[in-house]
Amino acid sequence: MTAEAVREPVFPGRGAPAGAFAGAAGGLVWGAAMLSLGTLPDVAVLAGSGSPWLGFVLNMAIAVVIGAVFGLLAVHQRVRSSELLFWGLAYGVFWWFLGPLTLLPLLSGTPMAWSLAAAQEAMPSLFGHLYYGAVTAVAFALLQRDGRSEAGRRLRVRTVLRGLLAALIVGGLLVLAFGAGAGARLGWLPAVAVCMGIGYPLVFGGRAEGTGPAVVRGTAYGFLWWIAAGLTLAPLLDDGTLDWSRPAVAEAATRLVPYLLAGAGIAVVFGWLGSLARGLFVDDVRLRTRTIGSRGLRVIAYGALSGLVGGILFGFVWGVVDVLDSVAKLVGAGGDVAGWTVHLLIAQGIGVSYALLFRGRGYDLVSGVGWGLSYGFFWWVFGGLTLMPAVLGVPLWWTPPTIAADFASLIGHLAYGGALGVVHAWLEHRENPWWLARNELEAARAAARREQVLGSAPALWILTVLIALTIPVLVAGA
Repeated sequence: MTAEAVREPVFPGRGAPAGAFAGAAGGLVWGAAMLSLGTLPDVAVLAGSGSPWLGFVLNMAIAVVIGAVFGLLAVHQRVRSSELLFWGLAYGVFWWFLGPLTLLPLLSGTPMAWSLAAAQEAMPSLFGHLYYGAVTAVAFALLQRDGRSEAGRRLRVRTVLRGLLAALIVGGLLVLAFGAGAGARLGWLPAVAVCMGIGYPLVFGGRAEGTGPAVVRGTAYGFLWWIAAGLTLAPLLDDGTLDWSRPAVAEAATRLVPYLLAGAGIAVVFGWLGSLARGLFVDDVRLRTRTIGSRGLRVIAYGALSGLVGGILFGFVWGVVDVLDSVAKLVGAGGDVAGWTVHLLIAQGIGVSYALLFRGRGYDLVSGVGWGLSYGFFWWVFGGLTLMPAVLGVPLWWTPPTIAADFASLIGHLAYGGALGVVHAWLEHRENPWWLARNELEAARAAARREQVLGSAPALWILTVLIALTIPVLVAGA
C-alpha cells in the first residue's frame, strides 16, 4: 500500500460522527478511571457543582466533542487506520496539556500554574488521557472499512505465534541477564512479556519495518504496558481500586526501565523473525536493501562523523555536571581527558549503529531530528541507566532517586540524538537523496520509506519526546 492508498471512512467525508462515537468509548474508560480515583467532582466544578454524576456527564460530553475533532483531523490528514494508535496517544497527551493544566484552572477560577508541582498533581489525569487517546483511536479505526479488514489480517495465527516467540526469547534473556535477582527487579514482567508479545502484532500488524524504527516503536510500546500492567492491573488485582498517587507511581517506576527494554526487545526480535520468514518465502523489491558492502565504508564514516558531532554537544553537558571522570572509569582510567576520549568513542560507535539501522529513513531534516531524538532516548534507557552502572559494578540506576539524578544525562542523550539525526540526514541528502529514484527498484523502495515516514512515525516521535519529558516528573521528589 502506498501513502496515497488510504482508508475510506464509514461516513464518507464525515469523520466527526465516527470520531464522536469513538470519543464516547474513550470517555467511558476515562470516566470509569476517574470514578475509581474519586476525581469526578473535579470535573463537576466546571458547572459550579461537586456532584460526581454531573462530573461524569460533563466528562462524556467533553469526550464526545474532542473525539469528533479527532475524527475530523484523522480524515483530513488521511491517516491510515493501522497507524492511528500513536496519533491517538499523542492527541490524548495534547489534551492533557490543554485541559487539566490550562483550561480547567482558567474555567474554574483557579490560578494556572505550569510548574513541576502542578504537573505531578495532574499525573493521574495524564494516564487517563493516554487511555482516552488509545481507546478513541482504536474505536475510530474499527469503524473504518479498512480498519476492520486490517484487524482480520492481524489475527493470523502465524503472526501471533511470531509475537509469542519474540516474547519468550526476550523474557528469557531478561531472566538470564538478572539471574537470581530477576524476581525482585522484574516482578511479573516475564509473564507480562508474553501478553506484550501476543499484543504487538495485534496492535501494529506484521508488516516489515527496519530494526531502528522497531527499537523506537517498541520502547513506546513498553511504556504503554508499564501503565497498563504496572500502574493499572496491579492495584486493581490487589484491592480492586486504582492507585495513581505519587507514592504508587514512584514504586512502580522501579520497573519502568525493564518494561521499556522489554518492549524494544520484543519489537526488534519480532521484526527479525519476520525478516527471516520473508527472506525464505517472499520476494518483494521494496524489502531489498543495499548491503553495507555496496556503499563501502561510507555508511560507517557518516555514522562516525554524525556521532562525533552529537558526542561533542553531549560532552559539554557531561562537563557541566562533572561526570566525565565516571565515564573514564568505564575503561579503568580517570580524568577529564580520558573521559572525553571514551565518551567520543562511544558516541561514534552509537552513531555508526544509527547509520546502519536508520539509513534512508531521514526523509528530511525533521525526520532526522525525530528518529535521532527517539534513538537518543533509547540509549539513555539502555546505556545511561543500565549498561553504564553495570560496567561500573554498581546497582542499576532503575530506582526513582537514581533516575531523577540522571536528568542531565537524559538531556545530553536527547541533544546527542537530535544532532546525530540532523547531521546524518544532511550527509545522506548531500551524497545521494534516496527519494530521487533512478530505476523501478529504487522507486519502490523510496515509496515504502516515504509511506513509513508519513504514517505513524511523526506521532511516535512526539510521543517518545513526551515520554522522555514525563519520566523526570514521575520520579521527582521520590
